Amino acid sequence: MSVLPYLIAGWIFLIGVYGMATSRNLVHAVGCLSVAQSATYVLLLAIGYRRGGSAPVFSDVPTSTVTVDPVVQALALTDVVVGATVTALLLALVVQVQKRHGTIDPDELSELKG
Repeated sequence: MSVLPYLIAGWIFLIGVYGMATSRNLVHAVGCLSVAQSATYVLLLAIGYRRGGSAPVFSDVPTSTVTVDPVVQALALTDVVVGATVTALLLALVVQVQKRHGTIDPDELSELKG
């Protein structure tokens, strides 16, 4: 097992978090959140990877064959769907903020300050 995929997932996550922290635009912040969330795809792929593994279909191969974990594949697919849904919801909220306040700069949203 290589540590490289885990380092790449951490690097992608840090790039996304840095983008969110320095963003001057709500649409950019949502995009950076999507980048940070995509690090979980790489992490799940790293967890489920098996060197020399085949698809987990046992209809015509012996059960002793090395296969990849189908649960991790299902989690990755669920992660993609949830990520797309959250991104769509956040972008809809950004559109509503633009309509109501006339800006998508977080610092200019004075009504949201406590």
